[in-house]
Amino acid sequence: MAPNVEVILEGFSLLEGPHWDIKNQCLYFLDFHKHSVHKYVPSTRKLTNAVIGNHNVSIIIPIKDKKDNFVITVDRSVSTITWDGESNTVLNLKKLYEVDHGTDHVFNDGKCDSSGRLWSGTMGAHASTIDGIPPGKGTLYSFQNNLVQNYRGGIGISNGIAFNKELGKMYYIDSMNGTVDQYDLDINRGTLSNLQPIFTREKHGFDECLFDGMTIDSDGNLWVAIFLGSKVIKIDPRRPETLLETIEFPASQITSVAFGGANLDELWVTSANFKEFSPGQKGGSLFKVTGINARGLPADEAVCEIHS
Repeated sequence: MAPNVEVILEGFSLLEGPHWDIKNQCLYFLDFHKHSVHKYVPSTRKLTNAVIGNHNVSIIIPIKDKKDNFVITVDRSVSTITWDGESNTVLNLKKLYEVDHGTDHVFNDGKCDSSGRLWSGTMGAHASTIDGIPPGKGTLYSFQNNLVQNYRGGIGISNGIAFNKELGKMYYIDSMNGTVDQYDLDINRGTLSNLQPIFTREKHGFDECLFDGMTIDSDGNLWVAIFLGSKVIKIDPRRPETLLETIEFPASQITSVAFGGANLDELWVTSANFKEFSPGQKGGSLFKVTGINARGLPADEAVCEIHS
């Protein structure tokens, strides 16, 4: 049976950062251009949102064992908020870390590893168009216990992150670099080594596309959003350059993916609606894909102190 692609919500600008909350059976995501965080509950089809001032927000991740508390990225800062998931405003916006001082850089994608450490990277000043983002200005960071570590500079658009705890791997995408990369990850020390490209854009006919957000399934395969390609692809990172499956969407600007649902067997997919590119019929929509014969893993939450 072929995967079934369903449009769940429409009319957004730049959807990013889907995170499935397994405890509350809901999806958190954000609209980068509209400076808003969103919560969608599939069982009731209820959508709520809150605006974070006039700031770019690129991730929203629950804080472990802290009800209604989240880590978000705000421009070039990592911050925490309190949000009940119902109100149209958030409380207690507090900055934890700030990076790239003296620049107008902004954070993009980010994920937490199994220790609760946050990994996120920056890109040059976010312009009104993708073509306006300057190359090579971003940096990949990790954040834990008041420690900020800088791992990789010269990044164009810091993007997809996924982890394989059993193999000790972190997978990473710089969208301007044209590869999905692999690192060895020392989870205790929070260090990366042995950078290797494992999937290359040009070798698979994606020359005009960008690799964007990604997630990992319980079999260790990666699911990668193809921006300007109308696709999510499934690849096997243990066999470099191995494309396993392709899912097509009625939107060209696919931005990110996350597993969700009661059995973590649904793929939730975000998209954008940049007018300078052809967005497709349903650009700026949130999609749900079923019938994919794969399951995800519970999304890791952030571990950090909340100071009153």
